[in-house]
Amino acid sequence: MSALRLVVAGIDHRTAPADLRDRLQIDDAALPDLLARFRSGGFAEALVLSTCDRTVVAGLADGADVAVLPMLAAAAGQPSADLPAGLRLVGEEAENYLFAVASALDSQIVGEPQVLGQLKAAHRLAQDLGHADAGLAPILDAAYAAAKRVRTETRIAEGPVSMATACARLCRDLHGDLARTTALAIGPGDMVALLVEQLRAAGLRDVVCVAARRRRAEALAQRLSAHVGEVADLPRLLAAADIVVAGQGDGRYVVTRVAVEQALKARRRKPIFFADAAVPRDVEPKVEALDGAFVYDLDDLERVAAEGRAGREAEVDRARAILAEEIGRFRAGRAERRGVSAVMRLRGRFEAARNRALAETGDAGRATELVINRLLHEPSERLRRIAADEGEEGAEAALKRLFGEDEEEG
Repeated sequence: MSALRLVVAGIDHRTAPADLRDRLQIDDAALPDLLARFRSGGFAEALVLSTCDRTVVAGLADGADVAVLPMLAAAAGQPSADLPAGLRLVGEEAENYLFAVASALDSQIVGEPQVLGQLKAAHRLAQDLGHADAGLAPILDAAYAAAKRVRTETRIAEGPVSMATACARLCRDLHGDLARTTALAIGPGDMVALLVEQLRAAGLRDVVCVAARRRRAEALAQRLSAHVGEVADLPRLLAAADIVVAGQGDGRYVVTRVAVEQALKARRRKPIFFADAAVPRDVEPKVEALDGAFVYDLDDLERVAAEGRAGREAEVDRARAILAEEIGRFRAGRAERRGVSAVMRLRGRFEAARNRALAETGDAGRATELVINRLLHEPSERLRRIAADEGEEGAEAALKRLFGEDEEEG
């Protein structure tokens, strides 16, 4: 069997559109069978991370090129035809990816806090199902530690939170007491949840969730302690909403000028605040021209809240520097652990030679001479060959590297 390597494969926000990512969401109920299939397909250990930004398998594989995407599609109940090339990273590239994901540096909203918890939950579930053990644990534990440092030592997590705070402030400026307002949350995006959670903290009570796929609306509603609505009922829900937070992001305008115009008319021009958290946008740009419609996208919210993009980028750079340090520390530690086994084998070899010499001679002094001669024979031959190829300096350098000797012992 080939040596096990870390593999990350599937789709993410860079390799697949939002609609496909939505369709390839994996329910927890499908994971036992899916992880078993990955095990039989060449993964010794594996977990599945399925979020708004990505659906990927991360695991240790023996070199076999497992058809990950068709297996993910089958588990999600989707046809496997016309799937994109997707994502496939191996070895150090896969390690870099997991570190970046855990630290929210590979999210559409950099710094969003949910992904670390989602990764830990996926890890625990795989462990509970018997598909993640001591092989995956070191890399994931190191990624969690790196994420903690990023959260502690940078302000990168303040980006989405500050946008949410700005959203709540703007809503209060427009509507006053948020306890008297109703909000409509459209789509499953993590940013939608962040914004609504902040609105909740500011006093909002009544929330209705809708999404293109009802199960996603139900999941969001459960998270937000909200009600579930139907997409077909969107005109009525718009008319009832004082605040609309949209994050479907499937490439079409979910909220159109015509629909908003009708909603405002039904509301007798009572204003509606729109937070468009979707990429691409959910709210048609023409909505902004309507009296009573106040539309803010993520860039608008960031401009209201952030200290400046230059400061944000400085935090990202600092976070990436921390990741580089932590990845380097992890790899150095792994190399040292591998070196321990080599040292143990070397000690075992010396001990075996000593025991043989003692058995042959029965005399400690003579046994010592035999041990020295036998153990130095092969290294001496190798040093002679190094000296012949690289000169005396090469042989001296080899000795110094192995024994740390800078001068002859007196």
